[in-house]
Amino acid sequence: MKSVISTNTAQLETVEASSDVHEQLITLLQHHNATFRVMEHPPEGQTELASLLRGHSLSQAAKSLVLMVKQGKRVSRYFLCVVPGDYRVDMAMVKRLVSGTYAALAPANHAERLTGCTMGAVPPVSLHPDLELLVDPKLLENQEIVFNSGRLDRSIFLARDCYVRIFKPWVSRIT
Repeated sequence: MKSVISTNTAQLETVEASSDVHEQLITLLQHHNATFRVMEHPPEGQTELASLLRGHSLSQAAKSLVLMVKQGKRVSRYFLCVVPGDYRVDMAMVKRLVSGTYAALAPANHAERLTGCTMGAVPPVSLHPDLELLVDPKLLENQEIVFNSGRLDRSIFLARDCYVRIFKPWVSRIT
């Protein structure tokens, strides 16, 4: 397994973001002086298997799911729900949290449009204004979180404090 490790420790010039989520994410992390490293590995989108490839605990893995929550007949909101890899999203809890009437996984084509990624490669960040970021506090018990970075063959190890500072997630129990 080939690893590419790059830790950002100095202010780097901001470059124009590409349409590639991985590149946008790296640029954003560098711009905000985040402490992170990138790992290259065989393509994998399943949280358990990716965690084994990357060599970290399942609790450090940021598992990201796109949920659609209906609020009335014609209003739907979309949430990127992020939980530790060893937990599951409680859809009923998310529905109650946002005063919804119905919650389900978003259709794959809509989730891919909102995230810019194929399922399994979705990072725990929202780069789309219609996708609200909702994170379970259990994930933030780790000093470092790990996730696929918009690609199935690249992962990012990111300091928890940098994640919270840069992405400002809504933190609430959703497991």
